[in-house]
Amino acid sequence: MLSVPLGETADDGERDADDVHAPEVHAESSAPDASAPPTESETGSSARFVLTFTTGEVVTIRGSGLVGRRPLAEPGESFDHLVQIVDRGLSVSKTHLEFGEHEGDLWVADRFSANGTVVRRPGEGGVRCEPGRRVLVPRGSRVEIGEQAFVVA
Repeated sequence: MLSVPLGETADDGERDADDVHAPEVHAESSAPDASAPPTESETGSSARFVLTFTTGEVVTIRGSGLVGRRPLAEPGESFDHLVQIVDRGLSVSKTHLEFGEHEGDLWVADRFSANGTVVRRPGEGGVRCEPGRRVLVPRGSRVEIGEQAFVVA
């Protein structure tokens, strides 16, 4: 697993309407979890999330990033992390999904991957992500990418 910091992004949670890489948030945010780490507004920095992959890799993230076999940003894009995972079966696309934060919560957006992305929130069924649309991912959720997955803590 490779997690490479690429520098800070100036994302204050608001996006320009003409930003084609910033689809709207797809799900409602739940009430704040008292056990969750403090949010950016409480600490002056963004929240941290731990992604534990079925491949055994564990990555701590904050800010924005891409996940895939060999994630690569498009020209003009800037991310804090590029998270590379091992997938010998090639079910995970090179750049499978994008992640970021919205008001202290994590969101993911499928990047038009070949095998799709499914979010399974605690106590709920799976939600297949529409490519290019953000889906909030509460802590404890499982995100399935191809034949691999990760849990968010």
